[in-house]
Amino acid sequence: MPCDANVVQDPGGGLCLTFESNPMAVRVALISVRAHLSPLLPSPDDRDTAELVLAEVLNNIVEHAYGNRSGSIELLIRPTGTGLCCAVIDDGTPMPGHTPPSGRLVGGVRPDDLPEGGFGWHLIRRLSKGLCYQRQDGRNRLSFELMTAQSCD
Repeated sequence: MPCDANVVQDPGGGLCLTFESNPMAVRVALISVRAHLSPLLPSPDDRDTAELVLAEVLNNIVEHAYGNRSGSIELLIRPTGTGLCCAVIDDGTPMPGHTPPSGRLVGGVRPDDLPEGGFGWHLIRRLSKGLCYQRQDGRNRLSFELMTAQSCD
């Protein structure tokens, strides 16, 4: 499912978005995704989970992969029988060690002493399945599945 400009829907119900790596473009992309997901994920909880995971992934790309420079982000979403298959592609800096962060939370810390941020990878890993990162031809590709609540029962 190749991406062209902005929003492309394929006949199988998939979605492909290409947008700039800045917070406002991410916000607009998430609004488009949420509208597209309504018929695919009838449960509001499933839509909220998908939006949360995608927001964490996309904002990490803006903040860490691109940092102070601009670039584009490609988001591909394909429905499956049990949820969504997602892939996010960018030309930003590779992940350290070519591996996504573990997302482990540090135990024994008082809630008042917790830092701001740093929980995104924990949420991404906890709420998705089959997380896979590849760096190929100067591009980052992160793929994962988002399962519906019914398929997890």
